[in-house]
Amino acid sequence: MILFASGRTDVVAFYMPWLMNRLRAGFVDVRNPYYAQQVTRYALNPAVVDALVFCTKNPAPLLPYLDELRSFGIALYFFVTITPYGTDVEPHVPPKAQVMQSFCTLSERVGAERMCWRYDPIFIDATYSVSAHIRYFRQMAETLRGATRRCIISFIDLYEKTKKNFPGVQEVSLADQQFLAQAFSRVAAETGIRMETCAEKNDLSVYGVEPGACLSRAAIEGAAGYKLVDSIPKQTLRQHCACLPAHDIAAYNACPHLCAYCYANYDAALVRKNYARHNPHSSFLLGEATPGDELHLAKQESLRDSQMLLL
Repeated sequence: MILFASGRTDVVAFYMPWLMNRLRAGFVDVRNPYYAQQVTRYALNPAVVDALVFCTKNPAPLLPYLDELRSFGIALYFFVTITPYGTDVEPHVPPKAQVMQSFCTLSERVGAERMCWRYDPIFIDATYSVSAHIRYFRQMAETLRGATRRCIISFIDLYEKTKKNFPGVQEVSLADQQFLAQAFSRVAAETGIRMETCAEKNDLSVYGVEPGACLSRAAIEGAAGYKLVDSIPKQTLRQHCACLPAHDIAAYNACPHLCAYCYANYDAALVRKNYARHNPHSSFLLGEATPGDELHLAKQESLRDSQMLLL
């Protein structure tokens, strides 16, 4: 099983003490986002967890915990989102130079093969034009040279929450997608970075960006150090997504970054209310257990291919 921390909120940036407490306790409780009283308990045990995958815009808070984090014996893989957007779009993300420095420091300690740069979501407007994206991408790729071997790009999806919180944002035209893909792939080739898309309907491989998957088999096998079984079911949550299935251990409406394009936050007021409910000693990211909770133990099995071990 792969556990994800997280596509719902930035656990690394805001909730690392809580996560470390959960790893020490050996389990975490997760509420169903659509039926709050339904609770799933996941064991945090390397016998059943093949990888703990992080997605963050600020890796710095994780660095002091890294040695202890690795001591639990669960393989780690890191996605770090670094975009050109300023505080007009990402109001509480640290300066990008600082984020890239933390990225490089983390890479030095865990290895470039466990680090993936996410440049997403891409949108185009008067400030963040096609030419601006190319300029920023080159600057970032040069800074991250040697610290990662892959970069995932994706173009903005207009979820209802996104349209509510980011009025006026438009989808990126196919022509602009193709132009950016060709320009980015040239820069990536110069800096030793492999370009991929994830969950994109348009095939940009002719422009040098291969259709890929964030949680690819190669990435997880590389992090875990062993082969996975062939019969892993496909995830069904997102169209065009080829990622391995993962279970998110966090919660929606909990990310104080408050990025304008975020699909995981409904509004700032709800995020602030939820953040105030956080207790780093709780088994839940937000709040506590309640009398009406229906607790279920997750069915967890390692994806390790035991036949490959025998060979």
